[in-house]
Amino acid sequence: MSEIKNRSAFHDFFIDATYDAGIVLSGTEVKSIRGGKVSFNDSYCQVHQGEIWVKSLHIAEYSHGNLNNHESVQDRKLLLHKKEIRKIEGKLKEKGYTLVPLKIYFTDKNLVKMEIGLAKGKKLHDKRDTIRKKDVEREIKRFLK
Repeated sequence: MSEIKNRSAFHDFFIDATYDAGIVLSGTEVKSIRGGKVSFNDSYCQVHQGEIWVKSLHIAEYSHGNLNNHESVQDRKLLLHKKEIRKIEGKLKEKGYTLVPLKIYFTDKNLVKMEIGLAKGKKLHDKRDTIRKKDVEREIKRFLK
């Protein structure tokens, strides 16, 4: 599994800017991610004392783990440059912006990274428009084949 996407984030939000962040994990968490056992349900990012944390990200316990296995839902620290954190913090102070996790992926050097996005919430009619556009694109592709 090369990347795991948060599909609901793209459905619920307009993504203005994206950032690639390292993520602090234990060994069993990396093995679970490699197996694709990640759920973004109700997960979000938060800036706390100059650090960015991803909250309530569910990484299933590793099936072959021992007593040192990780907790499935816990806060995990994201690694970004201070300049990027300050920029994100400034945007989050504006009305309507939130920070959401978009995807988890492995780099060429087998490092786990998380893509996070500065997002503004969509209203119901915006969500309908997005669905309508996707349906039209799907029909066009089907017709062209």
